[in-house]
Amino acid sequence: MKKFSLSKQFFKDVWYLIRSYWQSEEKGKAFILLVSIIALTLGTVYMLVQLNHWYNSFYEALQQYEKDKIYSELGRFTYLAFAYIIMAVYSYYLQQKLILNWRRWLTEKFISIWLKNKTYYNLQMFGKDTDNPDQRISEDVRMFVEMTLSLSIGLLKSFVTFCSFVVILYNMSGVIKLNVMGHDIVIKGYLFWASFIYSIIGTYITHLVGRKLVDLNFVQQRREADFRFSMIRLRESSESVAFYRGEAQEEKVLKNRFTDLLENFWRLVNKQKQMIWLNNFYGQIAIIFPFVAAMSRYLAKEITLGGLMQVTSAFGRVQDSLSYFADTYSSLAQWQAVVMRLTLFGHHMQEVNDATENFHLDRFATAEKVSTEGMTVSLPDGTTLLTNVSFELQPGSNVLVKGVSGSGKSTLLRAIAGIWPYVEGKINLPDAKNLMFIPQRPYIPLGSLREALHYPGNINMTDEETINYLELCHIGYLKDKLDTVADWTHVLSIGEQQRLAFCRAHIQKPQWLFLDEATSALDEETERAMYELLQSRLTNTTLVSVGHRSTLNAYHNCVLRINKEDKSVTTEQI
Repeated sequence: MKKFSLSKQFFKDVWYLIRSYWQSEEKGKAFILLVSIIALTLGTVYMLVQLNHWYNSFYEALQQYEKDKIYSELGRFTYLAFAYIIMAVYSYYLQQKLILNWRRWLTEKFISIWLKNKTYYNLQMFGKDTDNPDQRISEDVRMFVEMTLSLSIGLLKSFVTFCSFVVILYNMSGVIKLNVMGHDIVIKGYLFWASFIYSIIGTYITHLVGRKLVDLNFVQQRREADFRFSMIRLRESSESVAFYRGEAQEEKVLKNRFTDLLENFWRLVNKQKQMIWLNNFYGQIAIIFPFVAAMSRYLAKEITLGGLMQVTSAFGRVQDSLSYFADTYSSLAQWQAVVMRLTLFGHHMQEVNDATENFHLDRFATAEKVSTEGMTVSLPDGTTLLTNVSFELQPGSNVLVKGVSGSGKSTLLRAIAGIWPYVEGKINLPDAKNLMFIPQRPYIPLGSLREALHYPGNINMTDEETINYLELCHIGYLKDKLDTVADWTHVLSIGEQQRLAFCRAHIQKPQWLFLDEATSALDEETERAMYELLQSRLTNTTLVSVGHRSTLNAYHNCVLRINKEDKSVTTEQI
C-alpha cells in the first residue's frame, strides 16, 4: 500500500518532471510570470497583515464609541480590501497563464517522446506495465501542472503568512502562569505555542487517517481510464461485435470494469468522509479556541476588544499556515498519485527504448536492393522466430512471402520496416522515403477523406487527379465526399479501406511497396484489378507481398518461403 511520503526518490521524481520546462527555451517567460505571481502573493499577505492591524483599530473605536474613527476605519478597510481583491484576481490570472504555458510545453514534450522512435508502438506491443498513455498525456499532465503550481504557491503563502503573523501573535499573547506539581511555570507567547501544538496534533491525526488516499487515488485514476478505454474499444469495433452478437459479453466486461471502479470509488469516498469529519471538527474548534485562550486576558482588562479581535485573527492566520499540510492532505495525496503515474510513464518509455537497444540490427542505406545477412528475429519472450536469415531482393523482381500461419511473415515485414525491435544481424535497404508498407487493415486518420487519401503526407494534387485515382481503385463513388469529415474507419468497409490504401500507393509512387495481406478483404477479381493496376502504372515499383492465396503467384517472380520448423527463409523462383 503506497502512502504519501516526502522521500528522496519522490523529490527526484518531481524534479524529473519539473526541470525540463524550467530549463527550456521558455524559461525566461516562465520565470517572469512566476516572479510576478510570487510578488502578488507577498502583496496579499501584506494586505492581510494590514487588515489584522485594522481589526485592533476598528474594534477599539467601536468599544469607545468613537464615531469619526469608526467611519474612518471603514473607509480604510474599503481600500485595503479593494487592493487585496485586485492582487488576488491578478495572481489567479497569471497562475492560469503560467499553467497553460507549462501544460502546453509539457504535453508537447510527452507527445514528442511518445511518438519518437515509434515508442507508442513499442509500448503497445511490449510495454506491459503501461496503461492508458492517452490519459497520462492529457489528464495527468494537466493535473500535475495545476496542482504543482497551486500547492507550491499555497506553501509559499503559508510560510510568509506564518512569518508575518507569528510575531504579532507572540507579542500580544502575553504571559500565562501554570502551577505544575508545586512549581510555577511561566509561558511567554502561550497562544503561539498553543496554535503550534494544535496544528502539529491536527496534522499528525490527518496523516494517520488519510495516508491510504495516495493508493486509492492512483487506483481510481487507472480504473476510470480502463473503463473509458473499454467503451472506446467497443465503439471502434462496433461492427465486429454486432456480427458476433457479442453484446452480452461486452456488457459483462463493461459492467465488471465499472463495478471495480465503483468499489474503489466508495473506498475513496469513505476515506474522504473520514477526512471531512476530521477537517471540519478541527476547523470549527480552531474558530473558538483563540477566544477561549485569550478571554482571561480580556476579562482581566489586559487587552481591549480590538486587541482580542486582533489576537484571534492572528491566531487564525498562524494556525492556518501551520495546518497547511493537514488542510491540503487530500490534494497532496492526489498530487503524489499523479506524479507516480507520470514518472512511471516516463520511465516505462525509457525502459522500452533501452530494451530495444539491447538488440542490434545494422541498417545500411543502399541505392536499390533489399538484402539481409545473418538476421535473427525473436519474440518478446526471447523465443527465436527466424534464425540466420539471408536473402537478396532485386528491384523489378516482385516477391511473394509465403509460410504457414504463425511462421513469422508479418513479423519479417515489421523487422524490415524497423518497427520490430527484437532483431539482430544486418539489413540493406533503400532510403526510407522510397519504401511504403500497407498493412492488412490500413490506418484511416481523423479528418476528411482527402486527408485520408494523402496520409501521411500533405500532397498537392488537383481534384481531377484525386478522383481519377479513386476511379482506378474502384471507389470512385466517394468522389463527392473528398472534403467530408467523418470517422472513415467506421464509414468504410475493410475492403474499401484496402482499396483506399492502394490509392495512396499510386499517389506516393514508392520504389518498394510491401503489402501485408493487403487484399485479404477483396474478392479475387478486385484483387487482380489492384495488382494489374500496380504493374501497369507503377512500373518502377517492386512489390513484396505477404499472402496465402495462390492467385497472387501470377503477379510475382519469386517466393520468399518461411519454414516454421527450422525457422529458415529460402528463395524460390515461380
